[in-house]
Amino acid sequence: MRILRPALGVATAVLAVLACTTPATPASAADAPYDVLVFSKTAGFRHDSIAVGTQTIRDLGAANSFTVTATEDAAAFTTANLAQYEAVVFLNTTGDVLNATQQTAFESYIGSGGGFVGVHSAADTEYGWSFYGNLVGAYFASHPAIQQANVKVENRAHPGTAHLPQTWTRTDEWYNYQTNARSTARVLATLDESSYSGGSMGADHPHAWCKTYSGGRAFYTGGGHTQASYSDAAFRAHLLGGIRYAAGRAKADCRPESGYTALYNGATTGWSQAGPGGFTNSDATLTSSGGLGLFWYSAKQFTNYSLKLDWKLAGDDNSGVFIGFPPSSDPYSAVNNGYEVQIDATDTADRTTGAVYTFKSADIAARDAALNPPGQWNTYELLVEGERLQVFLNGSKINDFTNTDPARSLAGHVGIQNHGAGDDVSFRNIRIKELGSTPGGNTTVQAESFSSAGGVTPFSKAGANGGQTLGYIDPGDWAAYQGLDLTGVTSFKARIVSGGPGGTIQVRTGSTTGTVLGSVAVPNTGGWTTFADVTTNLSGVPSGTQNLYLTFTGSGSGLFDVDDFTLVRGAGGGTGTGPVKGLAGKCLDVRNGATADGTQIQIYTCNGSAAQAWTVTANSTVKALGKCLDVSGGGSADGTKIQLWTCNGTGAQNWSAQADGTLRNPQSGKCLDVSGNNSADGTAVHLWTCHTGANQKWTLP
Repeated sequence: MRILRPALGVATAVLAVLACTTPATPASAADAPYDVLVFSKTAGFRHDSIAVGTQTIRDLGAANSFTVTATEDAAAFTTANLAQYEAVVFLNTTGDVLNATQQTAFESYIGSGGGFVGVHSAADTEYGWSFYGNLVGAYFASHPAIQQANVKVENRAHPGTAHLPQTWTRTDEWYNYQTNARSTARVLATLDESSYSGGSMGADHPHAWCKTYSGGRAFYTGGGHTQASYSDAAFRAHLLGGIRYAAGRAKADCRPESGYTALYNGATTGWSQAGPGGFTNSDATLTSSGGLGLFWYSAKQFTNYSLKLDWKLAGDDNSGVFIGFPPSSDPYSAVNNGYEVQIDATDTADRTTGAVYTFKSADIAARDAALNPPGQWNTYELLVEGERLQVFLNGSKINDFTNTDPARSLAGHVGIQNHGAGDDVSFRNIRIKELGSTPGGNTTVQAESFSSAGGVTPFSKAGANGGQTLGYIDPGDWAAYQGLDLTGVTSFKARIVSGGPGGTIQVRTGSTTGTVLGSVAVPNTGGWTTFADVTTNLSGVPSGTQNLYLTFTGSGSGLFDVDDFTLVRGAGGGTGTGPVKGLAGKCLDVRNGATADGTQIQIYTCNGSAAQAWTVTANSTVKALGKCLDVSGGGSADGTKIQLWTCNGTGAQNWSAQADGTLRNPQSGKCLDVSGNNSADGTAVHLWTCHTGANQKWTLP
């Protein structure tokens, strides 16, 4: 958004849109030249499509800036030889095709940032080599006869699938796999088993996916059995996109993804347009027109969440994603009360792509390394935890911003901007995962979102989180909130504002006359626009889901407003499911998402996968993938391995969260520790004498 912020009167900020020039028609920029190795050795079934597939990749290279070396000689797999290639394609390989020395060279190549593309029976290759199995993502199990089927394209931002329709109907040999790749890879497309015969994986049958692994990039497609596949323009573009991603010439968010709810994927239910202009809606794609306006999700406000969406610029265009604003038909309300994450790669540092507009520049070097140019799709993740906003572009973190302005909040509505005539920006697949509580397991509730009430009503107020407060509070009024988990709650904090006499908040359960768990005095804060926090300890708090009541006392009328309140949990309170975050904000992770007893536990960049979804029970177990966090052999020596193991109720699987942030194994008296205080992905965790250093601090769900 290119705007000026002149003053109007005393306190109202308004916008003047700067003149826009007509953007140049974008040209598809050629990739910097690179080299690809096509490897098609077979030690099992040999596909008759290998020759035509090889020639197809040569043709793609001639038209798209890469050279191709094709071989079936495994002797090509040396460290020195592989170093010249940006990507290696395993084209319908089968069986054991590399010896131990060659495997080591390929592992080193991937570890140095190399790219891998697996086509079809690349999944029917090297069953005994676990590194390769993790890289390719899943092994072949079986297949029915060649037939037509519908491929459901769920990620239309990746360069290998962005050109495809939501349903891609084609003929090929359709693989069933031994495992589901979704827990370790970003699934790009799935098979609709109702559209053909012989599928055995059910409703979630991955067909194509991408991932980062051991420092490198991997793309796999289950297509490519038949010779006809390689004359299919859509399949050729699919293969080209995979090669470009693996070679690092196109960027994509290939972190595993689960648990998101679509806000827009073709249907605009729940959305409203504020201001002039709008968006066309075609092919599950929103494209801006006119403006300056805002297309906002009016059906719900959000507090702690991960918002993801795919976007594409036509040229030198301008748009943005707005978060944390109150409901309004005025698009400028979002500017004045929320925050914009900008989309415009050519503007100044504090208002370019990835910037929190006029508040904080993106890390420009990181942004540039992650950004696809106009004409190509990009993916944003906006991760909001309390008043902290982290911005990820194509899976890479490019901004980290904390709101400290009491007149603004990251909680509220979300929306996308149509900036004006000539600013042509498209959006796809807008989706959200609500995180449920603020970091540390506390629960924040917007006070105006009561289930029932007496005497009070929501009141729109600038500076309120979510744009509204619980207002018109007089003595004897009350508000009820159904279904709140009070397990482990030890104190109550409220954000309040008062230009009146003030009063008291009483916290009760059961009814408006239930036992008072705690009460807190609310002072005059100095005016009806000056917010403050008040806090009180609670006692006798029942566990489990309860109905919470706030009752209000005082003298006079118009006592105060309540913006929101937080139920604060003490150490070790309750049961929660989600990520366990530690050193450098990374997540406790089951290595490679494996479920075998003895699997090493590590830290890894948080990715929302099942390997990072832990169920933590207070002063008891920590579970993921159906098994328990375990001290190997029930040991107590510094450095003892921490692993995944079948739950057995022993002291080796008992963990207790401490007030100092550590997670302690009472049997040994020692703590969960990140080895060597090293925050690199893949660093193992182990048992160590408790010292409360940063590598022993954990935030539980």
